Amino acid sequence: MEWRIILGMPKAMTFNADALRFGAIVRRLREQRGWTIRKLAQRAGLSPNYVGIVERGANVPSLSTVIELVEVLNGDIAAVMGELTAARNTR
Repeated sequence: MEWRIILGMPKAMTFNADALRFGAIVRRLREQRGWTIRKLAQRAGLSPNYVGIVERGANVPSLSTVIELVEVLNGDIAAVMGELTAARNTR
């Protein structure tokens, strides 16, 4: 859900709860591995800037980017999606 519709915020300041939650998961997985944003970005073929944006929840990444990040972090995509779904259902 895009909160700017409700709050009347400009597009540049939109808030997406799913993106924020996914970013937190990526950060948690990255930190558990002891990696820097730069190391994750390099291994995933992304820019460090973009990985930082994803971790802050400031962008809704494409499905291929979601899968790549989770795979590079040796995460379980089903578990990540389950965590996101559970968070949605507790709103």
